[in-house]
Amino acid sequence: MMGPMSEHETPSGPDATTSAFTVIALRELDDVAPASGFEDTMEARFARAALGCRRIGISLQRIFPGAQQPFAHRHADDEEIYVAVAGSGRARIDDELVELRPWTALRVSPTAVRSFEAGEDGLELLAFGSHTEGDGEVLDAPAAG
Repeated sequence: MMGPMSEHETPSGPDATTSAFTVIALRELDDVAPASGFEDTMEARFARAALGCRRIGISLQRIFPGAQQPFAHRHADDEEIYVAVAGSGRARIDDELVELRPWTALRVSPTAVRSFEAGEDGLELLAFGSHTEGDGEVLDAPAAG
């Protein structure tokens, strides 16, 4: 039986991580939302460090039914892709609303302000993007819409 993480060693070099691949169970990662005071609206499990990634990030985010993320954010350089994997909801990208349903993929340019809200069945997202340390800016949540 596989545990939450498995690594396999490979050669080193400027583009190599410490292993050829890493396997983790996203749902077994720590939920960091409570430490930020967001336990009433969402779960957030960030996998970049656990996977040993240097240039990309991935997270599993679950927004509770009828809830809105309590913040928005944008980046200076990092582009992101969000894939709705369960539930439904909407993304607010700057001043536009985008409907999300399972297996909808949404690309967001770096400087666009983004936030998410769940429908009555909640919204579960995978977020992928390039990773530059300190690139993100957290903003106040926009008004529900």
